[in-house]
Amino acid sequence: MDAPLSRRVSAEFAGTLIFVLVGAGSAIGAAASGASDPGLSLLAAALGNGLGLAMAVSATMGVSGGVLNPAVAIGLAAGGKIKASHVLSYIGAELLGATLAGGALVLVIPSSLGNAANWGAPTLSSSLSIMQGVGVEALLTFVLVMAVFGTAVDSRAPKIGGLGIGLAVLADVLVGGPLTGAAMNPARAMGPMIASLSIPSYWYIYWIGPVLGATIAGLVYGRLIETAA
Repeated sequence: MDAPLSRRVSAEFAGTLIFVLVGAGSAIGAAASGASDPGLSLLAAALGNGLGLAMAVSATMGVSGGVLNPAVAIGLAAGGKIKASHVLSYIGAELLGATLAGGALVLVIPSSLGNAANWGAPTLSSSLSIMQGVGVEALLTFVLVMAVFGTAVDSRAPKIGGLGIGLAVLADVLVGGPLTGAAMNPARAMGPMIASLSIPSYWYIYWIGPVLGATIAGLVYGRLIETAA
């Protein structure tokens, strides 16, 4: 990534905006379809988020690395792949892109449909405690960031663009969607929440869990697996 920081930040903004439009929009669309089978709705949301991220990562990978996730930015810094001094710039651009995407959905989608799906924002199952929610998000994000390193960051990685990352998100949503919404991404969670002015009391699990999981994955892959090869 030899592009100036300003271009990388612009790519992160645009890529995150695209991802959240598709990801949150697919969750709203799945709820609006009125499907009686919860499994079909979950699959639709998983496909929307996974394919949307694969597209957005592939589109921005050549400029910014296709990070598009504050937790991934922190994980990459922990693994020594991006400068720690650039992390806040990435996070700010990602949060802004996600919030504007959420705002666009609020503007164009009827509130009756958006409210029914929490505007595509993740929700914590009533069966889980706060600590369990943090744990689920941490585990799912660990899987995601290991996929980021193994399929995109590592110099030996297969040249498949964002496909491997998108597939990791698809699988994670199938596992954790009914539990926490499987955000794995503070921007993906907070953008629709902020735009719809409906921030739940447990919002912080979508920061703590993903950052914890991403940091551990960054240290494991960047400091152990990659350097041991």
